[in-house]
Amino acid sequence: MPFDAREATISTVQHAIFSGLSSCREVTLSFLARAKAINPEINAIITLDPTALDTAVALDDAFARGNTTGALFCVPIFLKDNFDTADVPTTGGCLDLAGSTPSTDAPSVAALKRAGAVVLGKANLHELALEGLTVSSLGGQTLNPYDLTRTPGGSSGGSAAAVAASLAVFATGSDTVNSLRSPASANSLFSCRPTRGRVSRSGIIPISYTQDAIGAIGRCVYDVATALMVMQTDGYDAADNTTALIPSNVQQPSYVDDIEAGTLKGLRLGVIEGFFNRTANAETTPVNDAIGKMMDVLTKAGAIIVPVNDKIYNATAISQNLDVQRFEYRQEMNAYLSGQFKAKKASTLHDIYNSGKFLVIPSQYEYVNTALVSSTSNATYDMIKQGIQNLTLALQETFTRNDLDAMVYPEQKNLVVKVGASSQSGRNGILAALTGSPVVTVPAGFSEPSKEAPRGVPIGMEILGRPWTESKLFQIAYQIEKLTHVRRIPALAESFVEVGNLTTVPVITPNVSNIPQAYPIGVL
Repeated sequence: MPFDAREATISTVQHAIFSGLSSCREVTLSFLARAKAINPEINAIITLDPTALDTAVALDDAFARGNTTGALFCVPIFLKDNFDTADVPTTGGCLDLAGSTPSTDAPSVAALKRAGAVVLGKANLHELALEGLTVSSLGGQTLNPYDLTRTPGGSSGGSAAAVAASLAVFATGSDTVNSLRSPASANSLFSCRPTRGRVSRSGIIPISYTQDAIGAIGRCVYDVATALMVMQTDGYDAADNTTALIPSNVQQPSYVDDIEAGTLKGLRLGVIEGFFNRTANAETTPVNDAIGKMMDVLTKAGAIIVPVNDKIYNATAISQNLDVQRFEYRQEMNAYLSGQFKAKKASTLHDIYNSGKFLVIPSQYEYVNTALVSSTSNATYDMIKQGIQNLTLALQETFTRNDLDAMVYPEQKNLVVKVGASSQSGRNGILAALTGSPVVTVPAGFSEPSKEAPRGVPIGMEILGRPWTESKLFQIAYQIEKLTHVRRIPALAESFVEVGNLTTVPVITPNVSNIPQAYPIGVL
């Protein structure tokens, strides 16, 4: 019986293999067949890894020898195309970096491979992960599988669209402000932005030393928790000194061992009122309704909802006053581009933006031009960093004063924006990005079905905790998942795809002809 990749999880993949129902090669082919059939509709993939089936066959050979070690044994995944890989180019979706191939895998990628994952290829992203529309000069515009007139969120939108359509079990993502959580929210998925320092960011195309983080996006809490368990740093990584922040008593927790041990009864959950848009319209009302219903469900399950009305929690003001990307971007990128490459395409950030082979959306022209002449030596940088410290302290004070277990709020105040929009407006990810706090994102609901969105547009909720409380957040998310069962497969992905005569890794070419005219190539 052919393996059914629809909504497949780590558990179902491994059950099929370990019980003899399928081989790793057959499982991998089932996902590749779906990628070949469905990706033309959503444009989520930049490239497939031509060695994916070779990896699967090697795992079948290992299984035949009785070697099935690894938490991700034969789990097909995608990598966001800002994760370094030595066998496939790492481009950030930038045409000027086409063919750019690092000498080694990122530590997180190496860890995933050691755990037995089958890397299917690289997913599209908003170019160089700078915004949330998931459009790039190399990968084109990725579309939301629930509503092809909308974006998939971002910047990890290709990862999320691929997972939502069951083109992989899970995918990696990075997050500088919203980029793991926005696409999870917009695609009825789960994700985790870990505590700053939990996972080494070495080998990831960078933006901000202060704000960058990496993690995974999946269709269930268990899979995201397992992925983070594999990716997390085992001790100090000199290439990312934030890993020195990891307390000795919390290193290498196994999130899945006690994921079912939590309870919602008695939990004190702070709801950040400033992260809602209470103006009623077609884009905001579905979000407010979905989160309101979620609060009712949590209350009935025994959670205590605590309103948080502190004026400091204004995502727009926090972003305008404390975001430090523009000071750090040029220095971080220049350091990355000075590393070791098998094939090198640019040496500095200026090289990229002088090439004419890039895409910057017009709303970010000022940001990029400022970043090209800014650095951490700017006089205002230290003042802003002090502001971040003050915000971090205020957040911990809110937790303590209200005796909170976690804070909850919509990831985005409105539905994910339409293709061609000026920006991905209304997102609330900046609080965690600046304070280094862990967040698990869960599906919270859908808008009403429509012609464009036959299942509705997904809506997600963030669960933010104190540093190093990922285990607790996963327990809360697991209880919510078990209680609500919000996730739905997109209508365009619900049909079974036959493998047919597919015996090799197909070649996928991104559709760049669908880039909206509002985003001209090579203009800054």
